[in-house]
Amino acid sequence: MNLADSGVLGAILDSRGYNRAEKEEDADIIILNTCSVREKAETRVLGRLAELSHLKETADKKIVVVGCMAQRMGDRLLSRAPCVDLVLGTDRIFDLPKFIENGTSFPAVRTETGLEEPADVIPARNNRHTAFVTISRGCDNYCSYCIVPYVRGRERSYPVSRILKQIKALVTDGVIEITLLGQNVNSYRDDGIDFPELLKKAASDTDIQRIRFMTSHPKDMSDRLVEMIKSEPKMMSHVHLPLQSGSDRILKMMGRKYTYGHYLTLVDKLRRAVPDISLTTDLIVGFPSETEEEFRMTLDAVNGVRFDSAFMFRYSVREGTSAAGFDDDVPEEEKINRLNELINLQKNVAYEKNQDEVGRIRSVLVDGFSRRSDNFLKGKTEGNKTVLFAGGTDMIGRVQRVKIISADSWTLHGELMV
Repeated sequence: MNLADSGVLGAILDSRGYNRAEKEEDADIIILNTCSVREKAETRVLGRLAELSHLKETADKKIVVVGCMAQRMGDRLLSRAPCVDLVLGTDRIFDLPKFIENGTSFPAVRTETGLEEPADVIPARNNRHTAFVTISRGCDNYCSYCIVPYVRGRERSYPVSRILKQIKALVTDGVIEITLLGQNVNSYRDDGIDFPELLKKAASDTDIQRIRFMTSHPKDMSDRLVEMIKSEPKMMSHVHLPLQSGSDRILKMMGRKYTYGHYLTLVDKLRRAVPDISLTTDLIVGFPSETEEEFRMTLDAVNGVRFDSAFMFRYSVREGTSAAGFDDDVPEEEKINRLNELINLQKNVAYEKNQDEVGRIRSVLVDGFSRRSDNFLKGKTEGNKTVLFAGGTDMIGRVQRVKIISADSWTLHGELMV
């Protein structure tokens, strides 16, 4: 979501004649788009601001903080980081040029809600062949640990017509693959059209070639959505389905509104519909009152479901959430130990899952060169796995058939099929 917002803001600034600086020292405006999901993310921002503060000693620069941390902290951010000139919350990000150009008295803090991103902007992006398309903003789930509903507001879905118009514009601009974004895409609804129907329209009413989406909430994943993934050729075989914990008691405390048994039922439906589907997830360890046995339930879940990859975190208190009222009683050292054990287990599972890819031929959207070597192209399979293989510049932006010849826990290696 933050990458998508940054892309829109970048496009707005480009359209108004701003030029991107290669180095911070050369910039007149330095913008940090922030996250509040974890305490660590905010700590990194504060550290980054301390590093940037010296640049204002010798030049007239504006330092701007936008996004979720800006929304959550507001005026408090100025006291923590006096170098900041402008704080714009999640619904004011796209007004940045107005504040810069209209003689605003700095420092300034604007966190009013109720405004939306512009409808007719093609987001700036690092990869011209893939793009994010935001279909909704905010969240109504209020999981006990999660700050998102408080900083991004209640869920609101964008009109189908707006979404399809943006997809068509992106296709014209060279985009091959889109990812539809929302805090909970499964609950999308506009004028009677739900998420499976939106996917159907995106596939049938536009010339986009590949469609992905994230994030899905297990409590709202319908049989019709599973059938859409199975039957629509443009749908990629990857679902990100956050589990968070293998313990039903912890899931209830988290306010997740499903059980581990229900989650396993969804996994079974998805794998029966699309046998080689790639499943990824989010997991939290060290939630208040989590016992060693309940942590082992999460390890058992990873062994049982066998995720292709996972985002794994240790719990951190988020001020303003209902879980902030719980006794954060799992010692930090124990959280770290549990997280490391979970990461090591998932790494092994991912390695074994990726060995199943060896010998298969995958359709890979080539998006550029490997970061480590210009001798290898990189791209994504249908299951959203990164593949490296030898090839030429002319293949970038095209879908190529690649045979997987080896794999580690993170990356597949292949050879071009001719």
